[in-house]
Amino acid sequence: MGAREAILAAVRRAAVPPRDHPGVAGLGVQIQDLAAAFAAMVQKAGGACLRVPDLAAADRALRELPVHRHARRVATLVPGVGQGTCDPAGIADPHDLADLDLCVLGGDLGVAENGAVWIDGRHLPHRALVVIAEHLAIVLDAQTLVPDLHQACARLGAGGGFGVFLAGPSKTADIEQSLVIGAHGARSCTVLLVG
Repeated sequence: MGAREAILAAVRRAAVPPRDHPGVAGLGVQIQDLAAAFAAMVQKAGGACLRVPDLAAADRALRELPVHRHARRVATLVPGVGQGTCDPAGIADPHDLADLDLCVLGGDLGVAENGAVWIDGRHLPHRALVVIAEHLAIVLDAQTLVPDLHQACARLGAGGGFGVFLAGPSKTADIEQSLVIGAHGARSCTVLLVG
């Protein structure tokens, strides 16, 4: 028996018997005020969270933001929120969105423990929209908040397809451990929490 066969035989003899998955029931965090915890974590992740009662208030709040007032090219995927100047669905090549100043996206689910928002790719004409705009505004219904990622994944299920958890603006600290905002995507991210 050669060395390779001896090693493989030893590995087979030392194999751990299979066990059932322990499950995730009972894991996670308990949060009393989901909206307050979510807003605090969005801020901690470098973003901003504005609580508004309805979509009309979300529109007013967004229009007051400097990133909206100074934006030349705006795409909005949330009807009634923001003043769009381009329709990303009518653009064939996502490279043509390179000069997008602001993108208003709808969030599908928010996670209080980390301030992340799930954005389902089925609602995006181009996946690049989550990273190509200089600034992001995400409209999220407060009723979609869950305490933690365990519950978020349980609610999302295994539907497949593209989606992304987005928490604040793009950031990295890879370069000499110095925090850089906007290195790989949006320089700012504002969540408009509705309800």
